[in-house]
Amino acid sequence: MDISDMKRYAYALPSELIRKEGVEPRDSARLFVYDTRTDTVTFDTFANVVKYLPERSLLVLNDTKVLPARLWLKKETGGKIEVFVLANQIEDAHRIPVLVDRKVSIGQQLFFPSGEYFEVVGQEENIFFVKLHTDDGLTLEHLLDVFGETPLPHYLEGAETEETTLRKRYQTIFAATGASVAAPTASLHFTERVFQSLGQKRIETAQLTLNVGLGTFAPLRQESFETGRLHTEYVVVSETTADRINAAKDEGRGIVAVGTTTARTLESVISDGSVRPYAGKTDIFIYPPYAFQVVDYLITNFHLPETSLMLLVDAFLEHKGAKRRIMDLYAIAIENKFAFYSFGDSMLIL
Repeated sequence: MDISDMKRYAYALPSELIRKEGVEPRDSARLFVYDTRTDTVTFDTFANVVKYLPERSLLVLNDTKVLPARLWLKKETGGKIEVFVLANQIEDAHRIPVLVDRKVSIGQQLFFPSGEYFEVVGQEENIFFVKLHTDDGLTLEHLLDVFGETPLPHYLEGAETEETTLRKRYQTIFAATGASVAAPTASLHFTERVFQSLGQKRIETAQLTLNVGLGTFAPLRQESFETGRLHTEYVVVSETTADRINAAKDEGRGIVAVGTTTARTLESVISDGSVRPYAGKTDIFIYPPYAFQVVDYLITNFHLPETSLMLLVDAFLEHKGAKRRIMDLYAIAIENKFAFYSFGDSMLIL
């Protein structure tokens, strides 16, 4: 497979199927269930997702937290500048990677309304590196919380949602740690009611972290197919989570990955048949054909055309021996007016 094959993953989506705001309650989103064993499609609502999950399966979720990473600062001249903090890529507190919307130079200072400032200390292609200067010991996360705005994908721009509402709605109810610049959207449908219903089928949960970056929206390049590597993201799988997954596998219980970020993480930390505790980077690129070693079932949203996310889902369908592939399922979803993308509806692949 190479970049030319991506044309097979192009599709036309009516604009009315791009939902601009999350539905309330969250679990009232529609659910598209595809059973690969029987080749049957069922429509329901996400509130009933537990009805379709195998008994005693283990549900694995990404507990990453979306940071309000978009800032409007001022140059020394008083001119306004948009700064997008690539929070998921921070490795050195003195070299914070950012994107800017206008020209800056090394040594330039970019000021917060409260007087703290970024000093531009480096550049690599279109990414600049800044150092935070503050007299009060304030952290970057605090300043983002006070002055930042929630980053939204381009297809959601123009949505008239207040920042206070958006921060809550573009965040999973179990977000706990990490530094993502985009939400793990398959998890946005979960509510306390759904979690409570898991007990009916003795379904346990485990959590891991993948800090979602802008690479999730980036167009694919031929280089990725040649190297077998994709954009890098930081992941954490604790010893507790690894033990739960390994125990479930040993007992023949299915592993349900909630979202492509969870699936990517799980397939990155398998070694000699066991999931290993891990904290570090992953650049795994999953595309057809691919033999999944951990994930047995997948909950996912409907993704942008010609993206790595579509390839992962299609690879999973092929791995499951499905009679229908992702473009077949998307055609059904479009015909039946399912909502797509970040605030869209959900799909369960069994």
